[in-house]
Amino acid sequence: MTMTNLPPSSGDGNCYYILTEDCSYGSKLFQAGNLCFCSERSYLRNFSDDRRPTCFLRVIMLDDSSTVTINMEILQPVPEKMASFLLAVSSHCERLNYFLDRVNLEAALRALPGHRVMAKVEHQYFPGIIRYIGSIYRSTAVLSPIFFGVELQGEGENKGRSDGSYHGTEYFKCKKNCGIFLPFTKVQFVPDDNYGKQKPKADTEEVVPVKVGDAVSFYVDEVLTKGIAMAVYRKGTQWLVKVCPEEEGTTDIFREIPLDSVVKENLQSLFSPFESNVGLGPPNQMKQEVSESSEECDGGKSALEVNSMVQITLDKGTRVSGIIRWLGYLPQIEHKMAGVELDEDKGISDGEWLGKYYFHCAPKRGLFVKLQCCQPDVRFQSSHSSYLSLIDYGGQEVLPQAPDSFPPLRNEAAVRVLRGRMKGIQGHCNSCYMDAALFSLFSCTSVVDSMLFKPFLLCDRNVQSILRDEIVNPLRRTGFVNAKSVMHLREQLTDKGQCSSFTNAEKDPEEFLNLIMHQILGIEPLLKLQSGGQKEQDCYCYQIFMDKQEDLVVPDVQQLLERSFLSSDLKLVEIPSCFIIQMPRFGKEYKMFSKIIPSLELDITDLLLDSPRECCLCGDVATLECSECFKDKVFAATGLKQFCSSCSRQVHSHYHRKTHQPRELHIPEEFHTRSARGCQQVPHEKMELFAVLCIETSHYVSFVKYGPENDHWMFFDSMADRHGGENGFNIPTVTLCPEVAKYLDLPLAALALKQPRDMDGVAKRLFCDAYMYMYQSKKMALYK
Repeated sequence: MTMTNLPPSSGDGNCYYILTEDCSYGSKLFQAGNLCFCSERSYLRNFSDDRRPTCFLRVIMLDDSSTVTINMEILQPVPEKMASFLLAVSSHCERLNYFLDRVNLEAALRALPGHRVMAKVEHQYFPGIIRYIGSIYRSTAVLSPIFFGVELQGEGENKGRSDGSYHGTEYFKCKKNCGIFLPFTKVQFVPDDNYGKQKPKADTEEVVPVKVGDAVSFYVDEVLTKGIAMAVYRKGTQWLVKVCPEEEGTTDIFREIPLDSVVKENLQSLFSPFESNVGLGPPNQMKQEVSESSEECDGGKSALEVNSMVQITLDKGTRVSGIIRWLGYLPQIEHKMAGVELDEDKGISDGEWLGKYYFHCAPKRGLFVKLQCCQPDVRFQSSHSSYLSLIDYGGQEVLPQAPDSFPPLRNEAAVRVLRGRMKGIQGHCNSCYMDAALFSLFSCTSVVDSMLFKPFLLCDRNVQSILRDEIVNPLRRTGFVNAKSVMHLREQLTDKGQCSSFTNAEKDPEEFLNLIMHQILGIEPLLKLQSGGQKEQDCYCYQIFMDKQEDLVVPDVQQLLERSFLSSDLKLVEIPSCFIIQMPRFGKEYKMFSKIIPSLELDITDLLLDSPRECCLCGDVATLECSECFKDKVFAATGLKQFCSSCSRQVHSHYHRKTHQPRELHIPEEFHTRSARGCQQVPHEKMELFAVLCIETSHYVSFVKYGPENDHWMFFDSMADRHGGENGFNIPTVTLCPEVAKYLDLPLAALALKQPRDMDGVAKRLFCDAYMYMYQSKKMALYK
């Protein structure tokens, strides 16, 4: 990197620098991103006229006050206020990245108290207002880090950590837990409504040969470099161009270059493969499509629109893909532009252009290009002429228009329609969490089909129709769902869920299910729980929480659920139609148990509130429950412990159990009186397992039970294989896995000794990687 010296104007202050490369000095290693300084007098003395300039500079590191001599080639000058903002960023790598990509840093420099922002709190962005900008540390250091004091508003209320005070010092006033202090990297600056509007043309009457978006050339160390003009502006009497250079394909470094040092390119640009081929000789089929697209664009008839999936070819043939998030005209650019959210970190912004946000996305995922430079993503096109098209892959239709409903697939029909390559739901760009969840919930069961048809009060019709007509019906009719359909749903979730990452980031199934069931479709909660007689709690998934159980080596789901309910004093208020249970885990890597046995049936009788229960000894109607007896090895290894009055007296007459405190159970009226034949038989409420989601190295797959037998299992992976490289597509696959039954029938001791690597087929994934179990009550599904 070429250093641009900023000679100080006086000799009384300090010059600040940032390291652009790692630097060793003695036994110490200073990472790139470290900040340092020297006095202006020292700087001037180093470059005085009466001595030979040196290429080394003696500086003091801000982190630990070490005095170090550093080669000036790896130092970049930083204005003092900018250095204060950067000093608030603890990560050296992150600090350097934000210095090189100046967009957010420059927005921070322009920010003032009273400006609206989006503040990042625990991986989510919430609206707020800047109330304070400055240091929050009492320090005598040369330079203090600058933080933003933000008052959170709307959904961000009570997400903060203070009332505007920090360590006893009040910097501003707000409600309790509505204030937070953040570095600029965790603040998205919302531009003022008037920002970026054209002022009366005092300056623009001057003819400027370079415009924003033009391809330009300039020299760096006598080497010709090309790039794109990102901004053209005047400082004092000098015109400057902010250029995004084309340096080995990178697009995250800006250079500020005098206008008279920049040459405008005529035909060559970062997007020249598209523009230079129009009308130059007989183009091939793809070039013809691009040319036609350009003509349609100029005529206002482009087939591309917001949410279209597109591909863009950068210089040197690098192709990127993404989704159009914005269409329109930018200041100083005559062509219609597209704001594209890329699938990878190859962009230059987060949806901001010259301080104004046109859309929101993750940093370095946003790119603004001429609309004519975008072409439809050929991986998801339904054109019969494209060899990448999937519409005729195996004689399958990609987006069948299915106004009718199709029943779930069972037994032989499930095998006939679903088994094979290019079957199931096609994965794309971290969609496996959603693919596995949708396949599990809709391929072979109708337990949550009410999501597809029921007119909920808060229902979003668009999401419901996409889910029904573009995903569930094609899956049940042809056995295949194209990635474009899932992306369509992901786009809607992004819009409705106020989260910009549903189209590209890794998520967990429960996050997706809670969003679509609760926030968007507003369906009735699947579970209603009560703890210790308190108010009912509603939820859609139940997470098992428990301490490490030394007596459980290879538990089954029934045991884990009962222990979790007992430890939290929980009861089910009513029988659920669908019971989704998350296994105990600590993050995606650490599992509490090396193996978990799937309980094919889940007996929830003893977990129900005010429901008749059976004495665990004699089978009569139970009147008392004892939590202390639960772990008593004298009784059965599983099951909660409840007794009739007679059995309870006998059990608790033993000196080991005299201190137990059984709790009375509510008995329904019809069970108060015994039948004339003796003991009253208590009905059992059972749910059957229909799917299991598994995770390994952040990739989700699913097992689905398609029939009544123990060996009726199928395994689905939305990204089992891939056709082509970066521009190819994933091949989803559904395979039968009858080997699961072999291990379900094994004695517990034998299964515990089985090494995962020795298990047949994919059975290891079911027993060792289970993340979420899904159970259904067919009886209750009729009423919900």
